Amino acid sequence: MLNIWFFVFATQEQAINKEQIALIAYMIFVVLLLTVMVILFFVTFQKRKNKILQDKFKQEQEFNEEISRTQSEIQEQTLKHIGWELHDNVGQLLAYASMQLNMLISKAPDDLKEKVNETSDIVKESLKEVRSLSKSLNNDVILNMGFEDSISNELNRLKRMKFSSTELSIEGSQKAIENKKHEIVLFRILQEFFSNSVKYSEAECLKVTLNYQDTQLLIIATDNGKGFDIASAEKGSGLINMKSRAELINATFDLVSEPSKGVTLKINYPY
Repeated sequence: MLNIWFFVFATQEQAINKEQIALIAYMIFVVLLLTVMVILFFVTFQKRKNKILQDKFKQEQEFNEEISRTQSEIQEQTLKHIGWELHDNVGQLLAYASMQLNMLISKAPDDLKEKVNETSDIVKESLKEVRSLSKSLNNDVILNMGFEDSISNELNRLKRMKFSSTELSIEGSQKAIENKKHEIVLFRILQEFFSNSVKYSEAECLKVTLNYQDTQLLIIATDNGKGFDIASAEKGSGLINMKSRAELINATFDLVSEPSKGVTLKINYPY
């Protein structure tokens, strides 16, 4: 009789243990399921959040690029108009003044001929400067002249106006810039650099090197002026203009300067 009760008790205990094991297994399954659901929800939420942030960043970037592109186009149209005005109006007036002075030379008294000649030379030089400047402002003329000739024309103009020496150096095998708009942008960046050198550097020498490499064009422009502290000039409009123009054409831009050590501009433009 005792053996029978022991057998029944053992059977009941085994049944209870199975129920406990099944309950524990069920609870573990539920916890794992909830954990997986939480992880999936968190991952999905993070993905959606990241996508929203990426889309927002992309929209802001596209908006900024569009603003920069629009500003660049407006500036180009303004410069083009000024170039036309200089060539067609101011240039014609100076050409007419030069003709009149040439006519006066033969009729002027001997004691005034030297002065008239000097004035005539000044007017002719001014006419030459106006025509050269009008070429550097008109993007159609720049495209017709070509990238290198446009830089050379600008350097020659600056030499007559400000610097004791200017130099354009070509290294490597020349490769054409396929996107002509990019050619204009690169030239405008250099013009901004030249303009800052004229206004602030007190430099005597200006040099530009075009290094045609296998995958990129490396442009280096330097002056031997007084230089400046880059940190204090980070918010300058000229530097901002150069940076934004470089970003528009996926070029890397670097400006290096120290007080009394001149300024060096480096542009890496990928083909």
